[in-house]
Amino acid sequence: MIRLLHIEFIKLWNNRASKVLIISYFALLTSIALVAAIKFDIGPIKFHLADQGIFNFPYIWHFNTFITAFFKLFLAIVIVSMMSNEYSNKTIKQNLIDGLSKKEFIFSKFLTVVSFSLVSTIFVFIVSLILGLIYSDFNEISIILTDLEFLLAFFIKLTGFFSFCLFLGVLVKRSAFALGFLILWQVFEGIFRGIIRWKFFDSETTDVIMGFFPLQSMFNLIKEPFSRLGAVQSVANQMGEQLALDYYIHWYEIVIVLAWIAIFVYGSLAILKRRDL
Repeated sequence: MIRLLHIEFIKLWNNRASKVLIISYFALLTSIALVAAIKFDIGPIKFHLADQGIFNFPYIWHFNTFITAFFKLFLAIVIVSMMSNEYSNKTIKQNLIDGLSKKEFIFSKFLTVVSFSLVSTIFVFIVSLILGLIYSDFNEISIILTDLEFLLAFFIKLTGFFSFCLFLGVLVKRSAFALGFLILWQVFEGIFRGIIRWKFFDSETTDVIMGFFPLQSMFNLIKEPFSRLGAVQSVANQMGEQLALDYYIHWYEIVIVLAWIAIFVYGSLAILKRRDL
């Protein structure tokens, strides 16, 4: 396993574009700390974003995992490029000639996907912990350790998304087309949601159905955190609205994404086995 990972990371690090994207991705994850520096001081209007509670424990786990998940497109480009380079540079043929089986080849790619997800999760944990210890109003251990399941959801969400990118990279071969297909699939899910909502079902039933689609199921793992903020709740109460939303991570949502991960990995292997290289 370590040997397979070592081979993959050597390939990635020797690719200049991949190296730049990986460094940029982790730089962006770190940049969330810059949000704490946002201040507005215009006459009587004084506003410091960090004072709004976004870095309070345990809310920070929810907020940071939701926000940083949007940066995953950088590593998505790396993953689909990783596959397209195997075809264009003929390294996939060389790996198979050297004795690597197709199963081991896909397993090595999946290990890379899991490694990216795990390192990202650890990185977000460290950044969030530091920001929370600096800015949070609540620093009791019991509070700090609350809601850590958002990190698990973040890890599964990234693994699912990157597995989808891996599948598209194997299926399409060309990174640009694979990324284009990813965007088209997002559009398709949106259009399909609109059609079934308009023609057949109410919004609750539509949400249940869409929860079985790959991208939507991954998005559902971590719901939007903004309506949890005290300021938003206060404004809603003043307007006579009650924001009683379900922010919890449910086991069946995790199972759905895990099922898609298995489908994408198995699908990648099935395509590779049938393809004449």
